[in-house]
Amino acid sequence: QVQLIESGGGLVQAGGSLRLSCAASGRTFSSYAMGWFRQAPGKEREFIAAINWNSRSTRYVDSVKGRFTISRDNAKNTVDLLMNSLKPEDTAVYYCAADYSGRFYPSARASEYDYWGQGTQVTVSS
Repeated sequence: QVQLIESGGGLVQAGGSLRLSCAASGRTFSSYAMGWFRQAPGKEREFIAAINWNSRSTRYVDSVKGRFTISRDNAKNTVDLLMNSLKPEDTAVYYCAADYSGRFYPSARASEYDYWGQGTQVTVSS
């Protein structure tokens, strides 16, 4: 089993920054890819960013490229999402997820992630 706990959400003004963190416990963290997703009220869960097990491959949804950065620290069992230049449309509950398939190129499909955190709320005011 893998437990994922997100932190770092909150209220921020447009143009501001937040750093989300996801702490993992359970199975060997360095073995699996990690992803961040978000879900706004009334909308489907959306892929944001993902990173493979050794940080050599990352991917982002177009809407956050150049603003968000995903990173991981396998020694600390954490994956972070640094969010800059936040916009009101970034408001959502943000979830981290773990994919232990071992794929080199991290997936953008929620169905390919095996474990999920409980989510953290990010609210961006205009």
